[in-house]
Amino acid sequence: MKKLIVFGGIVVLLVIAYNLFAFTVDETKKAAVLRFGEIVRVIEKPGLYFKIPFINNVVYLEDRVLNYDIQPRDILTADQKRLTIDNYAIWRVGEPKTFIETNAGSLINAQIRIDDIVYSDLRDVLAKHTLDEIVSAKRLEYLTEVMALSYDKLAVFGIELIDVRIKRADLPSEIEQAVFSRMRSERERIAAQLRAEGEEEAKEITSTADKDVQIILAEADKQAEMVMGEGDAQALEIYADAYNQDPEFYRFWRTLESYKTALENDTSIVLSSNSDYLRFLNTMKAAQP
Repeated sequence: MKKLIVFGGIVVLLVIAYNLFAFTVDETKKAAVLRFGEIVRVIEKPGLYFKIPFINNVVYLEDRVLNYDIQPRDILTADQKRLTIDNYAIWRVGEPKTFIETNAGSLINAQIRIDDIVYSDLRDVLAKHTLDEIVSAKRLEYLTEVMALSYDKLAVFGIELIDVRIKRADLPSEIEQAVFSRMRSERERIAAQLRAEGEEEAKEITSTADKDVQIILAEADKQAEMVMGEGDAQALEIYADAYNQDPEFYRFWRTLESYKTALENDTSIVLSSNSDYLRFLNTMKAAQP
């Protein structure tokens, strides 16, 4: 039992000694060793390190890339439009010694400086351009300009700015509905204009089609009359040729045709007995035995 107590006491002493004389830095951190508040060593590689107890103090810093979501704020564009910009900055701790001396090693203090500097430069750059330019593809050029302006200013505080991006660029909520209403009215006006133009064009097409139909029908009637006239002329010519070849037979045939037409349906005809119209009938009657 006594040995166990002694062993436990030794372990506790070793732990205390380790905490007093040694410290570790993992791969996600940087460390600065301070002596009475003054930085004497900066450690940027992970591993086990030693320090003088009660004299040295170790401050750990993030070595990872950090994302700071900047508070949305309003800016005034070159065409006097208010725009709410929601942007963010990607950054990391640059020079650890400078970062600790100017920001007291605090991420919050660093974020305050990023907020002030990046927003100020973003406001100044975007204020030179119109709303249409800001929401177009040119926005990337403006952000590159903001990045160049803010980089050197933040480097003074040991902050390495990696990128600046805009998440959203919206009109302020109090005028968004008014803009939407104007846009809707404009779209409705354009729609009404297009419908009116469509109806007018439809009437023109219908009128043209009706006109074309009348022209086509008139042309068809004309062609039909010409064909019928040519047919009648040819028929008369044929009849004339037939008559000239045998006038007596032609008269006989025409008389028979008239008999067929005049005497159908029990038609009664009153004629003189010596009428020329009855000559062929009388001839036929006389020829019968």
